[in-house]
Parts: sequence; structure tokens; C-alpha cells
Amino acid sequence: MAKPELFELSNGRITVRLTNVGAAITSLLVPDSEGNVADVVLGFDSLDAYVNDNAPYFGCIVGRVANRIKDGKFTLNGVDYSLPINNGPNSLHGGNKGFNKVFWEVIDHPDGGIPAITFKYHSKDGEEGYPGEVTVTATYSLPSSNSLKLEMEATPSGKATPINLAQHTYWNLAGHNSGDILGHSIQIFSHHITPVDRNSIPTGEIAPVKNTPFDFTQENKIGSRIDQVPGGYDHNYVLDYSEEKSGLKHVAKVKDSSSSRVLNLWSDAPGVQFYTANYVNGVSGKEGSIYQKHAGLCLETQGFPNAINQPNFPNIVIQAGERYKHTMLFEFSVE
Repeated sequence: MAKPELFELSNGRITVRLTNVGAAITSLLVPDSEGNVADVVLGFDSLDAYVNDNAPYFGCIVGRVANRIKDGKFTLNGVDYSLPINNGPNSLHGGNKGFNKVFWEVIDHPDGGIPAITFKYHSKDGEEGYPGEVTVTATYSLPSSNSLKLEMEATPSGKATPINLAQHTYWNLAGHNSGDILGHSIQIFSHHITPVDRNSIPTGEIAPVKNTPFDFTQENKIGSRIDQVPGGYDHNYVLDYSEEKSGLKHVAKVKDSSSSRVLNLWSDAPGVQFYTANYVNGVSGKEGSIYQKHAGLCLETQGFPNAINQPNFPNIVIQAGERYKHTMLFEFSVE
């Protein structure tokens, strides 16, 4: 029987702890401008909580399809599929037992060289209502003194299937237990969002952010206009083709002035869900902390929400034998 386990990658400057439950990041220690180290991700002390109590999806990889699918329904190659409804009228983050709740196998954790670990999961045909088998791998590594890299790959066999993996870590650069992130500044390298209906499903439109509270093309405090967004931010941004680094687009820059910690995120995904922990409400977290609304922020690079039902959105269907790839690079600095 698989059991929850904890693993560590460290390079002397960054230390990241991970569990085989949901291939999740449970803690990430980085220094501030004075060299003081803090854990900058929300999470639980107990690994069992990642199995049983992780309603906010702290730290984990979500799939087979991240984000929302309208009414939990889609049609592919003439076949109608119905998925578990677990978020209002929608199917969210892969269903009742998505990739975040399963035990992944560790297939590589080399000694020496670049600190790295590879998790693997085999999803069965029909699992949570999805067609076809899928073999998924997630490799976390520390390629430089100030960066964490995640490389996700998935290959379906037997049938085509939608695939959209996302990493759901909640960041608080002042420290996981430091209060809300409304004072953090963020710049998102995007001029458009996909507006949503009252059930958080995109309407299909691609709307400019200019002159709206969604405009973070220039660095701005997260809390500066959040009161104009009912509930808070939980929206997909269409990423610009901005500057690149090793084939990855600049997604966002987040800064906490109290610690001077900065996070720059790079990815090859078409969108990013910017989420301000609107539904986190009195969650018991690490070291006795209680996480409240806006205690962290998520930057979930992804295919667009409900893309399987929106022909004008980038395709998320992967054919049998083809390979899905999604890479994220998190760079930490101080300024």
C-alpha cells in the first residue's frame, strides 16, 4: 500500500520539500535581503492532510484537466463524456479524486548533480470520467542557486483525451504565516483575460485588461483594486509573447516589499490563473497557523478553463501517442 512520504531538494540557498501525494510542494525555504530564511508556500504539517483535507489544493499538481469544465460535460470524437460535479455546476481540477489526491511513484531521485526528483502517475481509462490511459511525469529540479523548475509531461494511450496540468502552490513571499498578500506587488505579462460568467466559466470572449482592475501590465499592489473584483481575483490571463528565457515566456513578477523577496515565473503555457485565495477561510496550516482569505496567491500556468468546450481557445486535446509538455521556472531574488 502506498503511503505519504516526504522528499527534499536543496542547493544551499533554496530548500524545497515535496510529497508523493499529488506531487505537491509542502514547503519552500528562501532567504530575504538580510539572509533570513522563510517558508513561502502555504501547506500542512501532516502529510495525511494532503490526502484528506486539501480542499484548497495547497501545493499540488492538479489534473487530468485543471480548472473548470462547464457542467462537467464534453464531447470528443463523437462520444459524450460526463465528469464528477464538484464545484457548483462544474467539474474542477480533475474531479473528486484528481491527480492531487493520488500517490505518485518516485522514479528518479539522483544523488549528486543538480538536485532533482521525478514523480510518475498512471491514470486509467475512464478515471474520473476521462477517456484513455495517461502516463504522467513531473520532474522538480533546482537548476541554479536561485531557481526551481517543474517539467510536466503526459502521454495518452488508447484514446485521445483532454490534458491540462497545473501546479497549485499558494505563495506568500513574506512567509506562509505572515497574513494576507494584498500588500504584495504583481506584474502579469498579459494584456487580456478570458471573462467569466457567474459560475466562473469563460464566456469565450478574449477581453483587454486596459482600464479595468485586471490590468497588471505595470507592477501594482494586489490589494489596490481587489475590492472592484467581487470575491477577489480568480481569472485566466492570456499570456503575451513577451521576452523569453530558454523557450519560456515571462508570466509574472511578484514582490513583497517587507522582505524584499521577488518571484519571477516563466512558462510555456498559453494562460495563467491568477487566484488570490478567496475561498481560504480558517484553514489550519503549518506551525499552528490559521490561513484566512487572501493568505496566499496562486499563479497556475495552464490551458484556458473549459477549453474542451470552447473551439476558439487553444486546443487541450492530446492524441494517443502524442506528448503533452508544460514547463514552469520559478526564480527567486531580492530587490
